[in-house]
Amino acid sequence: MLNELVQLLIGIGLPGMFLAAFLAGSVAPFSSEVVMVGLAALGVAPVPLLVWGTIGNTLGSVFNYYIGSLGKTEWITRYLHVKPDKLERGIAMVYSHGAWCGLLAFLPVLGSMVSVAMGYMRVSWWRSTLAFLTGKLVRYIVLMASFGWLS
Repeated sequence: MLNELVQLLIGIGLPGMFLAAFLAGSVAPFSSEVVMVGLAALGVAPVPLLVWGTIGNTLGSVFNYYIGSLGKTEWITRYLHVKPDKLERGIAMVYSHGAWCGLLAFLPVLGSMVSVAMGYMRVSWWRSTLAFLTGKLVRYIVLMASFGWLS
């Protein structure tokens, strides 16, 4: 089923990159990198991939932030699959490091925990979004450069 979804997203091009990145940044355990690499291998230009991937992935974290900002632990656990103990760890990280934690929002599991915690603690929306965007863009640039698609 996952392979079919990846193929579908690759098949629809840049909108597929956006959707894959949004899912990976929010509720779904999904790898947007696979879609990005697949599209780049098919010849899609790297800059639009970086733009649409970064926008989608950042909005996925903003979605997590929003759910966290509602302050309803049961929604966080049900819809975002962040366990209460992980939320508490995220809150402790955000309490210690503030909006800088958003730079780590690209990491699997930890990223969701951090972005939800930032919303839960009502860290500045602008600072959070800027940190999300920066971390996600750098990660995608490193990915594309590692395959030689950026020069």
